[in-house]
Amino acid sequence: MDEERLVRLVAKGDRAAFEELYRRTSPWMAVRLRRRCGDEQIVAEVMQETYLAVWRAAGAFAGAAVGGTAIGWLWTIAARRLVDAFRRRAHHAEPPPAAAPPEAAPAAEELALAATVGGDVGDALRRLAPELRQVLQAMVLDGLSVRETSVLLGLPEGTVKTRARRARIEMRRALA
Repeated sequence: MDEERLVRLVAKGDRAAFEELYRRTSPWMAVRLRRRCGDEQIVAEVMQETYLAVWRAAGAFAGAAVGGTAIGWLWTIAARRLVDAFRRRAHHAEPPPAAAPPEAAPAAEELALAATVGGDVGDALRRLAPELRQVLQAMVLDGLSVRETSVLLGLPEGTVKTRARRARIEMRRALA
């Protein structure tokens, strides 16, 4: 059974489907969140908030009818919850610690990227410098705004805009 079907069953209140969806998606979700945030407490909070939102709002998933996937829908919820967590923390304390260096984290993000974006575009994206790829992933693949990307990556908005422009230029060159 695919994730889209599981989400539809969750929308009907199927607890077993929810548990299966969590079992399948929580490992990569945790890895992806940890690559953006090194604070385990924030990651745990975001995971909990994400799956609570999935349980409550599974009926809002439009899925294949609008070209979306359940995995993309889950990540959109998680990414927005992470931005919200950063904003909450910014009002009460110092910024969260930076994410672990890419070489210390498993390559699950790259596998997910390869599965999402293939061919020449995927190759060009993987050849980008890591700081450019992070911005492009957050803005294009995760659908975050400049401001949300700025908060997520801990960068000034101007830096996000500059890196996004440089990434797009390099992508155009690579695909020409």
